Amino acid sequence: MSKEISKMLSLVLHHTLERIGITLDQNGWTEIKHLISKAKKTGYKLSLEELLETVRTNDKQRFTISKDGRKIRAAQGHSIDIDLALDPIEPPEILFHGTASANLNSIFEMGIHSAKRQYVHLSSNEETALKVGGRHGKVIVLQINTRQMFKEGLKFFKADNGVWLTDHILPKYISF
Repeated sequence: MSKEISKMLSLVLHHTLERIGITLDQNGWTEIKHLISKAKKTGYKLSLEELLETVRTNDKQRFTISKDGRKIRAAQGHSIDIDLALDPIEPPEILFHGTASANLNSIFEMGIHSAKRQYVHLSSNEETALKVGGRHGKVIVLQINTRQMFKEGLKFFKADNGVWLTDHILPKYISF
C-alpha cells in the first residue's frame, strides 16, 4: 500500500495537483487533512497513519512534513512553479549527475537542463546518481565541478531530502 500512496503523492505534489483537486501555497505546502479528504473523494484510500508511514519509509525521502505536523510537500522535483524557500549554500567540490548514455552528446554540447522540472538534480555520491540515471537506460555518472560553478556565481540549494539543486550546468563544468 505504501508504494501506491507514494506514487499518488508524487504525482499530486510534484506535478498534477488538480488530479485530486488540492492547492499548494507558494512554497509547495498543502494541509494534510485537506489532502487526505480530497484523495478519498477521488477514490484513494488514505489514512493519516498510512500517509505518515509512507513519508517516513520512502526510500528517497521525497516528502516533507512541516514542523507543526499539519502540512506536507514534495521535497523537490516539481514541474510546477514552487518556491521551496531554500537559501543558497556552498556545495561540495564535486557533485554527481546520473544520466542515460544516449544523452551524452546533447549534454556535452548544451549542458544539463532541468527539462520539465524546476531544477537540475545532483547527488552527493555516485551510488545515488547511478540509481537515478539507471531509470532512463544505460547509465553514465557525470562529475560536476560545483566548486567552480559556485566561485563563478552560480547558486546551489539543498532540498530537505539531501538532493542538490541548481538551474543549469554548462558543459565546461562536466566530466566523467
